[in-house]
Amino acid sequence: MELKRGFSNTTKQIFWGIDVPLFAATAALCVFGIFNIYGIGGNSFFFNKQLISVAIGLAAMIIFSFFNYRYLKNYSLVVFVFYIAGLLFLMSPFLFPATRGVQSWISIGALSFEPAELMKLVLIVLMAKYFSQRHAHINDYRHVVVSGLYCLVPAVITLAQPDLGSAMIIVIIWLGMILAAGINKRHLFILFILGLIVATAGWLFVLKPYQKVRIESFLNPDKDPQGSGYNLIQSKIAIGAGGLFGHGWGEGPQSSNGFLPEPYNDFIFASVADQFGLVGTGAVLAAVLFIIARIFAIGRRATSNFGKLFALGMAILISAHVIIAAGVNVGLMPVTGLPFPFISYGGSNMLAIMIGLGILQSIKRYG
Repeated sequence: MELKRGFSNTTKQIFWGIDVPLFAATAALCVFGIFNIYGIGGNSFFFNKQLISVAIGLAAMIIFSFFNYRYLKNYSLVVFVFYIAGLLFLMSPFLFPATRGVQSWISIGALSFEPAELMKLVLIVLMAKYFSQRHAHINDYRHVVVSGLYCLVPAVITLAQPDLGSAMIIVIIWLGMILAAGINKRHLFILFILGLIVATAGWLFVLKPYQKVRIESFLNPDKDPQGSGYNLIQSKIAIGAGGLFGHGWGEGPQSSNGFLPEPYNDFIFASVADQFGLVGTGAVLAAVLFIIARIFAIGRRATSNFGKLFALGMAILISAHVIIAAGVNVGLMPVTGLPFPFISYGGSNMLAIMIGLGILQSIKRYG
């Protein structure tokens, strides 16, 4: 009886003051992701590791919901120290061997982590702190430049690794938060022109040949159906063949039989369509939309500008990942290697997003 009462009290303490619908929707989507991965390859290495990643992620959300977010809101030095530590962590993969030509991972034995995922979260905290203090003066171009430099440094580092997808997310976070902070139209137009110049220079001098091939194969996948266009063609086949209800759990011919490349991460959305059809992908997108709606609800009720901006940053982070990852799978965007939040295999993105949602729950808990 005492054990039962103690368990009940602990449960009440964990869920007191947080957004329970957000926690429940997140947990449900993660469980579906595990279910989907088992359907692809059964009781495999990917399945077992994803179980651990989800367990750690949900635990991190609970732990950080008790962390008083006001330390981030009130102390600039704490946020700046996190930023510098994040940059150093982001550069650490250069000390490790490259994985498939990319140096964006820290690999120690069977364990690996991608620091860029954590850096995205650090930038959301930094931008929320910066703009919450200067929102009344955002039309001063200096704040646009300074905030841009804060994001430019990690973006350049990720491009050097090279990780174009993460660099894109960093830029999107900055643009989204600076728009929300109230940038004027003249500064926005200047940024648009600079963006065109940077994009042109990036294509000519920065992108690696394989990255250019990805973009070219996106524009014309049938040009090399057995080479650069193979991934996209197989993804479209999986989504189209899944129909309304899919082939059934564990019965997806594209994902289960090895025709769909990277079915656990890059093309996880296509594997959902392969097994569960339009109904399954629709349910996943509906769950993501519900999570984003709950994030906005927390942001609207936040009593501080920091809380409102942090919620916006998390919504941008999750939305950008979902739009790009799903867009890649249906052929609307070139392959970037970005994970689909909550359901893609891997712990780096999972942990970073769960910590961010934990901070959001702290904003809900402490006001």
